[in-house]
Amino acid sequence: MAVTEGLSAREAKRLQTRERLMGAAIAEFKRSGMVGADVSTIVAAAGVAHGTFFFHFPTKEHVLLELERREEERIAKQYGQFLKSGRTVAQVLDEAVRLVMGLERRLGDNLFKDFLALHFSPTRPPAEDGTDHPLIVLVAQQIEQARDRKEVDSDVNPMNSAVFFLLGMYALLITTHDWPTRDALIQDYVARSLRGMQPPAIA
Repeated sequence: MAVTEGLSAREAKRLQTRERLMGAAIAEFKRSGMVGADVSTIVAAAGVAHGTFFFHFPTKEHVLLELERREEERIAKQYGQFLKSGRTVAQVLDEAVRLVMGLERRLGDNLFKDFLALHFSPTRPPAEDGTDHPLIVLVAQQIEQARDRKEVDSDVNPMNSAVFFLLGMYALLITTHDWPTRDALIQDYVARSLRGMQPPAIA
């Protein structure tokens, strides 16, 4: 059987078809949002039969799940590189904001909102305790290390703080997209998040 880069010809073709469908679906989601996206438009752009879409993705939500996995891997890799050097808590939070805002720019407003809606949906697949979201885990690890260095209060729960911070940031991003004061709001949010984790002042 023919093999292409370690894959059989059939498997290579299947993966190529899946990638075309992913690309076409993401383009359609950016234009119309996931709910308004037309599968007929997606398969026409990908050059495949209608049933091929559902062979690869049982629902449109499954396209977003695949996109989420890929984007989380991308962000986790970039964040991991950043964290190889010693970082302060402020730098850790600022970089998380920068990476998520980069994701927003890549996806566009419509798709970013759909992405986050699925990300935190109560109807998505199980095992949603936060530990399967790499960015949350990495931020929590950094807060824990800062707590061990006594840079943040000893009562701080690292995982809770990471979840609070990221949820608040996502909410700000999707609700202030066109606000002229958005950057200042985000800077203030980061500053107040940091202040809330600081050890109490000694009188």
